[in-house]
Amino acid sequence: MAASLHTARAAPTGPTTPTPAPADGDRLSLDARLAAVEAAMTVKLDEAAVAHEVRTAHIDTAPLDLADVITAPLTPAPPQTYTTPVATLLERAHHRMETGGWCAGALADEDGAHCMLGAIRKEAGGDRGLEADAVSVVLDAIRRRFGGDVDSVPSFNDAHGTGRIPMRMLGEAASMADARGL
Repeated sequence: MAASLHTARAAPTGPTTPTPAPADGDRLSLDARLAAVEAAMTVKLDEAAVAHEVRTAHIDTAPLDLADVITAPLTPAPPQTYTTPVATLLERAHHRMETGGWCAGALADEDGAHCMLGAIRKEAGGDRGLEADAVSVVLDAIRRRFGGDVDSVPSFNDAHGTGRIPMRMLGEAASMADARGL
């Protein structure tokens, strides 16, 4: 009996003769074959969608209210990496531009985006001395990185097409202000 188990073989399930290659006139173009595969996949996906609906029709679900799910504030609080006043101000200005957007040609635009100076001014809260110190550090950081021919923070901001480099310079200036104890 054991010998018969080892010698038994399954019957072949497919055709035993090779399928003849199509004649040149019977060949489909690549676009036609792709369209046929897409149509077949669409049918399969539609069948799967119907099967899913049938299998889950008995499950009672209530609509989900996002207010029940989202419990964190939509905009994260600004980080508190630095403890010195100018560095903290520059960090907040960086965060304002990162979350509110960057603009050029104006301190702020109608959507709430700010340029470098606009973000610093907004975060300084009317303290012109703190604002001036922050702008001075930013200009120094810009000149160290890009050379001494940059004449102002607004001109540097407006010379860029995106806020990526201006925001990076605010971050570097915050680090520099912290290192200086400002």
